[in-house]
Amino acid sequence: MKTYKIAAIPGDGIGGEVVSAGVEVLAAIAKRDGKFAFAVDHFDWGGEYYKRNGRMMPENGRDLIRKHDAILFGSAGHPDIPDHITLWGLRLAICQPFDQYANVRPTRILPGIKSPLRDVGPDRLDWVIVRENSEGEYAGVGGRAHQGSPLEVATDVAMFTRAGVARIMRYAFKLARSRPRKKLTVVTKSNAQRHAMVMWDEIAAEIAKEFPDVAWDKMLVDAMTMRMVIKPETVDTVVATNLHADILSDLAAALAGSLGIAPTANLNPEREFPSMFEPIHGSAFDIMGKGIANPIGTFWSNVMLLEHIGEGAAAARLMKAIECVTANPRFHTPDLGGKARTVEVTAAVIDAIGAENA
Repeated sequence: MKTYKIAAIPGDGIGGEVVSAGVEVLAAIAKRDGKFAFAVDHFDWGGEYYKRNGRMMPENGRDLIRKHDAILFGSAGHPDIPDHITLWGLRLAICQPFDQYANVRPTRILPGIKSPLRDVGPDRLDWVIVRENSEGEYAGVGGRAHQGSPLEVATDVAMFTRAGVARIMRYAFKLARSRPRKKLTVVTKSNAQRHAMVMWDEIAAEIAKEFPDVAWDKMLVDAMTMRMVIKPETVDTVVATNLHADILSDLAAALAGSLGIAPTANLNPEREFPSMFEPIHGSAFDIMGKGIANPIGTFWSNVMLLEHIGEGAAAARLMKAIECVTANPRFHTPDLGGKARTVEVTAAVIDAIGAENA
């Protein structure tokens, strides 16, 4: 029997609650399949670790998880610690050195969940947003000088490399080719950002020649927000920069019903390093400990994890179980307008996994 090593990093806030639920569901899907198992190592890194040690993760943290098959991540963000410390000290400290350059965020309206958009169902909203995850606006290049004086200056430089843009474009075109509509929208802001974004556009046009079967168009990021709301059926696969896709994917999750259901895969497609899977909802300290966090985003992230490690049948079974549970309003957590608790949703998904027709 194949045993996959999973590094579980709950992080902050509700991360512990949803990652715990996610580990339970992984164990259930492995038991149901009977042909593989998971060995889960837990790492208590995050805000509380920072309070004790002055850093979000140990200095050798990446070495401790480098040989795992995948990483299941909760969230980074603590009300007592500045956001740039929690983000750069944990999540980005894993994503960037492990070259997880393809951040993939599927969005669709699950059964039983209603979009805030009028008369929009799953037939009109089924997207995948591909986010460049290693450079761009989050390259970390910049600095501050003359702090506290009237002459203070601060810079954040968006760094784009030809290699980085080309590989994310090629990944996005391949993904678009694999989907039924074979359609890609390249999001840009080249009217105002006349250097890096113009290069982004030029490289997109070059890579497009390798994929003559993929229909593609180009959209300025501000216009894209309007298109997603007014004409969602015209969108399929989207590729955008680190910052633009970060914003667009939160909008996409809200349009699909809730941030609580949205998954993410941070992929190193070449598999030189482990990839990381996480819900996008953040630490949500306002509901921490109340037992009402929506675990669906974590479970859907588990679907992507299973697909990545090659367990496609188990991934499909888990997705079917998720859809079975969301279809029943009894299992809607407060973010979806219901009263269900995290443990109830988790138990329902595990029951659906074990059902005879699953």
